[in-house]
Amino acid sequence: MPMAYDDNNIFAKILRGEIPNDTVAENAHALAFRDIAPKTPVHVLVIPKGKYVSFDDFAANASPEEITDFMRLAAEVTRAEGVSLDQGQGFRAITNAGSHGVQEVPHFHLHIMGGRNMGPMVTLRD
Repeated sequence: MPMAYDDNNIFAKILRGEIPNDTVAENAHALAFRDIAPKTPVHVLVIPKGKYVSFDDFAANASPEEITDFMRLAAEVTRAEGVSLDQGQGFRAITNAGSHGVQEVPHFHLHIMGGRNMGPMVTLRD
């Protein structure tokens, strides 16, 4: 069953100004802020301002302007945090979708993580 958008999710509340955040960057269609429980030295979330549940929802339904602003803000964050390839040693960009992706918040978000080597992305098991 698809995950429905919940207007009371934590990111919707952040976008409405009901919950404070540590903003890194913002533009007309996206917001980037520090994760409250960082897993790496650099751990920033980039979210669209529109009501999109997952990456595939955003990619299929967002306007070209929303997609462009989101992607450009993500690139701006990598540079601002010193992890872009022209400034640092790289980063990982992760998005989770649905129960198999262990998505916790029903609002599309991209984790930009860096500042240390994170090892292999996934260890597969049968």
